[in-house]
Amino acid sequence: MSSLSETNQRKLGNTGESLARSWLESQGYVCLAQNVYTRQGELDLVMQEGETLVFVEVKLRRSARQGSPLEAITPLKQSRLIQAARYYLFKHPHQGPLRFDALGLQKQSDGTLVYTHIKNAIQSD
Repeated sequence: MSSLSETNQRKLGNTGESLARSWLESQGYVCLAQNVYTRQGELDLVMQEGETLVFVEVKLRRSARQGSPLEAITPLKQSRLIQAARYYLFKHPHQGPLRFDALGLQKQSDGTLVYTHIKNAIQSD
């Protein structure tokens, strides 16, 4: 059974991922998968930009007090994302280029969201 805070975190994460997906689609990306769970970790979004397969890690912050959303992508989290992506590629082979992006959503005091999209934010071997 999950605690209330885990449930709230999951809801916040799902909200952030849905907002990120819509924003990326408005930028011309195509969503191939959302919330892909593996033993290695979770892939928030699997998108395609042209021929490039893009794994997107999404972080949403409700206020600046919690720091930048992108600061939450630790080296351990990056390693798990890479492992989850390898598993995804094993199940869904892709011959073209691929990359790992980070998309931070920061809620401002006036309620608006600021999107920070960093392409190639995570490097793999």
